[in-house]
Amino acid sequence: MTDDVSQYSAEELEQIRGAVAAEESPLCPRCNVIMTSRAIGGGSFGLGYARRRDWLICPKCRRSALYDIKRGTRN
Repeated sequence: MTDDVSQYSAEELEQIRGAVAAEESPLCPRCNVIMTSRAIGGGSFGLGYARRRDWLICPKCRRSALYDIKRGTRN
């Protein structure tokens, strides 16, 4: 079994969030490569709100992080 954890740690997620908040291209904290971004819509048709999220994916290690754009949070 490997010591490599499949998910980002809280500190690593904070690094990614900081880059997104600063409107910079986030780097994967483990691979140091630019993460790709996929926009994800939210909410159902007819609702008065729609959440906008970005799904940030490392093209090398395939780890990812999901952020609510407006709130700046992972949830």
